[in-house]
Amino acid sequence: MDDVWKTIGALSDLFADRDTARGVPAEEQWTLQVLKIGEEFGEAAQAVIGVRGTNPRKGTSHSWEDVHDEVADTAITALVALSRMRPDAPAYFAEQLRRKSARFLEG
Repeated sequence: MDDVWKTIGALSDLFADRDTARGVPAEEQWTLQVLKIGEEFGEAAQAVIGVRGTNPRKGTSHSWEDVHDEVADTAITALVALSRMRPDAPAYFAEQLRRKSARFLEG
């Protein structure tokens, strides 16, 4: 998992540097990154609709592999958002996962 967070951190730094160079304040950067999660989720939802063929104009337009790709994009974008907002993102995420999963996994 360390390699994952190393890559997430590198992406976070790259995007922050680009936004800062454009004069975007930190909180606005965070806001835009969180909105990007919504955009990625929308693409995942669109892929599911495409797999199920429920859009009458498009019919079956996606595969489950497309859904997998979009869900991965959503997860990556969310982790980058967390990393951009919190320097302690790996530890914070691990603690949140422990706390929230305990409701389901501890008997």
